[in-house]
Amino acid sequence: MHLKSMTLRGFKSFASATTLRFEPGITCVVGPNGSGKSNVVDALSWVMGEQGAKSLRGGKMEDVIFAGTTGRPPLGRAEVSLTIDNSDGALPIDYAEVTITRIMFRGGSSEYQINGDTCRLLDIQELLSDSGIGREMHVIVGQGQLDSVLHADPMGRRAFIEEAAGVLKHRKRKEKALRKLDAMQANLARVQDLGDELRRQLKPLGRQAAVARRAAVIQADLRDARLRLLADDLVTLKSALDVELADEAALKERKETAEARLAAAVRAEAELEEAVRELAPRLQRAQQTWYDLSQLAERVRGTASLADARVKSASAPVEEERRGRDPEDMEKEAARIREQEAELTAALEAASRALEDTVEHRAELERSLAEEERRLRDAARAIADRREGLARLTGRLGAARSRAGAAQAEIDRLVAARDEARARAVAAREEYEALAREVGEDDASAAGTGTGTGTASGTASGTAPGMASGTASVQEEYEAARAELAAAEAGLGVARDALATAERSRAAVSARRDALAMGLRRKDGTGALLAARLEGLLGPAAERLSVAPGHEVAVAAA
Repeated sequence: MHLKSMTLRGFKSFASATTLRFEPGITCVVGPNGSGKSNVVDALSWVMGEQGAKSLRGGKMEDVIFAGTTGRPPLGRAEVSLTIDNSDGALPIDYAEVTITRIMFRGGSSEYQINGDTCRLLDIQELLSDSGIGREMHVIVGQGQLDSVLHADPMGRRAFIEEAAGVLKHRKRKEKALRKLDAMQANLARVQDLGDELRRQLKPLGRQAAVARRAAVIQADLRDARLRLLADDLVTLKSALDVELADEAALKERKETAEARLAAAVRAEAELEEAVRELAPRLQRAQQTWYDLSQLAERVRGTASLADARVKSASAPVEEERRGRDPEDMEKEAARIREQEAELTAALEAASRALEDTVEHRAELERSLAEEERRLRDAARAIADRREGLARLTGRLGAARSRAGAAQAEIDRLVAARDEARARAVAAREEYEALAREVGEDDASAAGTGTGTGTASGTASGTAPGMASGTASVQEEYEAARAELAAAEAGLGVARDALATAERSRAAVSARRDALAMGLRRKDGTGALLAARLEGLLGPAAERLSVAPGHEVAVAAA
């Protein structure tokens, strides 16, 4: 094994990449003062892991980076690569050549590489320790160290001899092994203390674990029972919801039937109004005919009176007749008058019959109109009642749906809480079993040694109380949820009652409004008669009344 080459880049005075090849037989480097001979030795020591800046003739480690000159700027890093011929296998690595590289940046960070692979400083030190070279080895003796070697005391000489004999690496390994043994002994003592403390707590922990398991079973049964109750309530609510939906469908069907009947009644009412409008001219003509017939009757009565007078005059003494008109003319005139009287009587009877028929038909139409108005009012009241019932059912349906949704949400939350509690119980049981296994292993390895500590007590004794506290927290959350649910249901009931009251009030007001509107719309033929402007009609009776002060309410009610 020998040093084959060394490449310096940015290390102290070597700004550019410089490669030094050490062929077999080279024993020294010769040069004038300040040419960099010591920098080559410093680079060799630095690449093998030197960590002391003073050993490299510097104040701090960043001084090894090229600081710059008047002609060249300073560099940001220093890099040294050392290539070792390992053809004889002196280094414990499967390579014929081993290249060790160390890179340092001006920020203070460093990198180490072996054959281009990043590694640790410890890896480089262990690699070189078996070869007799490396940091703190006798192979490098710097300036000023020769006198210390010559004038060293026996212990110093022993150190140099151990380095030369390769004993140093074994001594360091021994120190490292002793430190590990001390740490292992301390850990073993602590484990023994933990075992003693856990053995003292096994029985109380066992009792607490049994109580916790029993409590978990009871809590699970309680939650299952409550969930079953909630499920029964949910089924009941769903059944009630189905019934409400069926009632709603039936009410909708009845509403559609009533609306169809109402539409038919409205059409019949319109037909009756049209008939009244058509009969108004006939009534006017009948009244005119009755008036004409009355005048004709007066004329007939006058003619009859005249005829009676003439008959009386015809029955006077002959002397007077001879002095009067011709009897034949008078008989002809009487016959003509009787014929006119018969014709007028027949016309009067026909007109009277027509008038009676018209009056009877009008009365029948008015009765039909009144019956249709009554049916319309009944239908309007029925529709108002159905609307009110539908509003109540809608409110009940919404409340049932809200209760069902709240119950489902509560069930989901309780199921999640149950799963979480079960997970906590399983984790606590696993922790307890792990502690028991650890105690068993400690008993098998180091029984009967050490004293107790307070750390294990705090760790182990927290298992069962933690489980109990988790169960208690779940119970508290459930009780709080039940209280919130009860408060929400109470508020929902109050809101539902207020909504139902408001719907009923609205339906009642709507029904009254419809009834008043129907009352205000005159459907008894009065409007048609007033629009016809018949002779003798002065207008509505309410416009002709004069009410004394204080009697307005009584007259309005009448």
